[in-house]
Amino acid sequence: MKKAKRKNEKTKEKRKAGGIGSSFDDFLKEDGIYEGVTARAIKRVLARQLDALMRREEISKTELATRMKTSRAQLDRLLDPENESVTLGTLARAAQAVGRHLRMELV
Repeated sequence: MKKAKRKNEKTKEKRKAGGIGSSFDDFLKEDGIYEGVTARAIKRVLARQLDALMRREEISKTELATRMKTSRAQLDRLLDPENESVTLGTLARAAQAVGRHLRMELV
């Protein structure tokens, strides 16, 4: 109860100071879930990009799995936006298999 009251007081203080609506990132950071949410969002975007490339270039799942030297099951995990258990190596192989490069940076 005290925690909720303190949070409510902080919100009132932000309103007075003109800081309300700072950013969604700040909200996630305050709740301690920013890193997890960001990682899931990146994985979803990459899975959708890869799926779009496969459709555009008419690459079947079987063909892409062969190019990646992996199984269809592994490729299905990679293409599943909800499945977060994908390694950087797998992502890099997938990018290479469709003629792209995986680029990541620390910001």
